[in-house]
Amino acid sequence: MWTPCSPGDPNAVEMDWTSIASNKLKEPIVSREDMIHSLERSKPTVNEDDLKKLRKFTEDFGQEG
Repeated sequence: MWTPCSPGDPNAVEMDWTSIASNKLKEPIVSREDMIHSLERSKPTVNEDDLKKLRKFTEDFGQEG
């Protein structure tokens, strides 16, 4: 089985995940701490101005456009 690891891992083997059969790829365990760390570092992809434009579009054209 293969699982993602740090590039600094002394036993790491560099490869592309698409070259591994799905039955040979073990998904890493994601902890609560991993999720919190990710959420703390993530930035929104939509800002308030984008939301205003979407609301205006919905008012003008409805949800279906």
